Amino acid sequence: MYAEKTVAVVVPAYNESLLIGKVIETMPDFVDYIVVVDDKSTDDTVQAVESLAIENPRLILLCHEVNRGVGAAIATGYRWARDHHIAATVVMAADFQMDPDDLPRIVGPVCRGECDYTKGNRLFRGESWEMIPRYRYIGNSFLSLFTKIASGYWHVADSQSGYTAISLPALERIDLDDIYPRYGMPNDLLIKLNICNFRVRDVSIKPVYNVGEKSGIKVRKVMITIPTLLMRGFFRRLFEKYVIRDFHPLLFFYLMGMVLTPCGFLFGLYLMLVRIMGSGVAATSALFAAFLFITGLQSLFFAMWFDMEYNKDLK
Repeated sequence: MYAEKTVAVVVPAYNESLLIGKVIETMPDFVDYIVVVDDKSTDDTVQAVESLAIENPRLILLCHEVNRGVGAAIATGYRWARDHHIAATVVMAADFQMDPDDLPRIVGPVCRGECDYTKGNRLFRGESWEMIPRYRYIGNSFLSLFTKIASGYWHVADSQSGYTAISLPALERIDLDDIYPRYGMPNDLLIKLNICNFRVRDVSIKPVYNVGEKSGIKVRKVMITIPTLLMRGFFRRLFEKYVIRDFHPLLFFYLMGMVLTPCGFLFGLYLMLVRIMGSGVAATSALFAAFLFITGLQSLFFAMWFDMEYNKDLK
């Protein structure tokens, strides 16, 4: 227990027989349950966990009959924790890329009731640029920016970090059957948490790389699927939060900005091409294009500012 609250750690695993033993053996003593969810591994992951479970009463193994994705594996662990009324549920990877020494900082704010969800942030530290592969660092930074806009949690970064802790009330409120089943799960969960007005906090954690892990992320695929997921989630959040559950004029600012900005840009591009081809362009047409584009940008900035103000207490 931590701060007199029960703690479970969900470990989603797929072909992690090499390092999962190290993850389990270094788990802090205050963790009450270690819930390993095997996502239909084809190696010896299940056998490795079963052998460790003989001498470790904290260890619980759940197995998927088919491979469903890391998000689905986490959701399975979440259901177990929810059904067993665990006060704080942590997610740690099975590839030992999450330092167990950071676990008290991750779970502490949730156990003390300071917030409903904490997530590790590897980008706070100065050494992150040197330790994290460049393409992953840059890609993560862009996805973090888009996740801020989509989720409404403007104060969080490192959106792809899976080192998290969540409270029991949040687990009971979130529809676990509707969680995105693959690598976009942390982004999708943040959007759902914001719709329900749960408090989220970033926690600085140590980046861990080159410990023998093998990333299963296909960068090209993720850079398409996650932005698409964020776009859908963004519109769902606006509708559910600012139409169904409440009302806010930022909807009109977002709508106006999304219409006027591309219209102004495309009209200005058209005028520029006409000018390059040798035809004349009326000054009023150029001013109108600039007016559309600038007004659209201002509307988007106002909408973001209103969104930030509305969600500033969810820290």
